[in-house]
Amino acid sequence: MCICVNCQYVDRCTTYHAVETQHQVPHLTEDPDFEATEPTINVNIRTEGEMIEMEWDVVGCLSFKRETGKWARLRPGELVPT
Repeated sequence: MCICVNCQYVDRCTTYHAVETQHQVPHLTEDPDFEATEPTINVNIRTEGEMIEMEWDVVGCLSFKRETGKWARLRPGELVPT
């Protein structure tokens, strides 16, 4: 699971913006202004026949500041990405 969903900077972060782009989901912001320090991203690749699916998750970041539920508050009623 991406740690970003519980990070104070999720709606300002260029790294999370890139993850949103990879997942082809709407951005929390179009103009992120926060550059994360040393983010670590896991990319899980699954294949099913001819189809290739990639899951991008930020699993570490020196800039991470826990704010539990931050993403959910920004997108009320939507399922939190897992």
